[in-house]
Amino acid sequence: MFFERFISKEIRRRRGLAKAAPGIMRDFLSTPFPDKRSSCETIEVVALDLETTGLDPKRDSILSYGLVLIKKMTIHLDTSQHQLVCVDEDIPEESAVIHQITDDIAARGRPLREVLPNLLRQLAGRIMLAHYARIEQNFLDSACRELYGAPFVIPTIDTLVLAQRLFEIRNHTIQMGDLRLFNLRPRYNLPQYKAHNALSDALATAELFLAIATDMFPNAEQCRLERFLTN
Repeated sequence: MFFERFISKEIRRRRGLAKAAPGIMRDFLSTPFPDKRSSCETIEVVALDLETTGLDPKRDSILSYGLVLIKKMTIHLDTSQHQLVCVDEDIPEESAVIHQITDDIAARGRPLREVLPNLLRQLAGRIMLAHYARIEQNFLDSACRELYGAPFVIPTIDTLVLAQRLFEIRNHTIQMGDLRLFNLRPRYNLPQYKAHNALSDALATAELFLAIATDMFPNAEQCRLERFLTN
């Protein structure tokens, strides 16, 4: 999997498609990616956040997801979704303290195999937006390989990476914690939300992305998808 980082996502999508059995995963991987040269006004972006029991997808589990759609560089709140996921194992206390999802709350959710198809349908043919997107990428990849035997491949925008680029371009020193989602938002006069709720974090990421995009490209005509994508 290490060397896959150096292979284009389009090639990875096609390879994954060859492995995918008929069903939701084949449908997901069959959907072409948006053209990298597309204007930001024409793309659809899904801001996504996962809450998990830990940071290792090999031993930890997804507890919830939240998402909201961006179309024409506008957040559409009527598309927002928040879904709890029930898990078999006990939720670690140190994890529950952070996201406030306890065993009894998680029990109200649905199994991952039931909720993942809807999430894949929301993401198909769109761009995934996340803050420190490695978490979402790795957990969804692990889930798709386990449930469907095929990788999760999607074009991605990472607001942490974009913020780091801006710091470096402007020769700003990056201090510990500067790139955290809720430390970046005040730089753009964005309101503070309660952290570690999947839906509010997804919305917070969507707002931050639009603010960063405007900062990077005040002229909307220069705003192109390829300028934001992370590998």
